[in-house]
Amino acid sequence: MSIDGSWDMTVNTPMGAQASTVVFTTDGDTLNGEVTAPQPNSIYDGKVDGDTAEWKVDITVPMALTVLFKVTVDGDALSGTAAAGPFPPSQVTGQRS
Repeated sequence: MSIDGSWDMTVNTPMGAQASTVVFTTDGDTLNGEVTAPQPNSIYDGKVDGDTAEWKVDITVPMALTVLFKVTVDGDALSGTAAAGPFPPSQVTGQRS
C-alpha cells in the first residue's frame, strides 16, 4: 500500500498527544517527506518495504531528539511507533488527508 500523499498524524507521548501533518513521496524504496505542521521539518533516512515504512525526524521541542518512526499503512490509515532517545516507544496513528 502506498504511503504517498498528505497525512494527519498523532503521536501519543507521555506529554500528551502531538499532532502533525506530513506529506510523503516515494521513489522506489526511498521515502521522502516534509512535516508541514506544527513546525516545518524534513524527514530523512526514509524507506518503504511493501506496506511498512520508517523514517527519522529531528525535533527541538520540548528537547532536541531524533525520532524514529516505524509504521504500517492500511488503506487510508497508518499505525505504528515513534521512538526517541531513552524514552519508550509511543503509539502513532494517522489518516490520509
